[in-house]
Amino acid sequence: MSFTQAPMLETPRLILRGPEPRDIAPTIAFLLDDARSHGFGSSPNRSEAWRWFALNVGHWHIHGYGYFIIEMKDGSEIAGLAGIWNPEGWPEPELGWALFEGFEGRGIAYEAAHRARRYAYEDLGFGTLTSNILPDNTRSVALAERLGAWFERAYENVHMGRDLLYRHPGPDALDRDDDGSVEAYA
Repeated sequence: MSFTQAPMLETPRLILRGPEPRDIAPTIAFLLDDARSHGFGSSPNRSEAWRWFALNVGHWHIHGYGYFIIEMKDGSEIAGLAGIWNPEGWPEPELGWALFEGFEGRGIAYEAAHRARRYAYEDLGFGTLTSNILPDNTRSVALAERLGAWFERAYENVHMGRDLLYRHPGPDALDRDDDGSVEAYA
């Protein structure tokens, strides 16, 4: 049972879906690991991590979008989060991603972010997106650039301090498939 009205999106290897009760424990474990979740919303204790999970559920209800849970098709393992984030204080909607322990280096973040961006453009009608990345997060910078984003400017994030804003190409600048859909995942 999903806590939100989030659609279920698919890629060849992944399902992106709304948060469910079974996602609470793995999300809290991720958020409590500061080394892994620094820059994404790391929490000092279980109570704060639970609040972040509830914030994501509420974000879906307020905006009609939020972070999807990334689930592997081949076994229902929860691999991380990806989606569109725009809480109070953000400069504009952001395409974000984070992987849970053991899922890095397999192209999962790229595949999930790619599909979430397509959803934002095709289904939500967005004309642009950013990714807001801490300066020392070289892996996220590399992924943003692989997705075609470019560094636009630095700004002061209300929660994390100095952030780098990467601008994604708009829907008109992306490749279209034979069926007219924007950059379907190959």
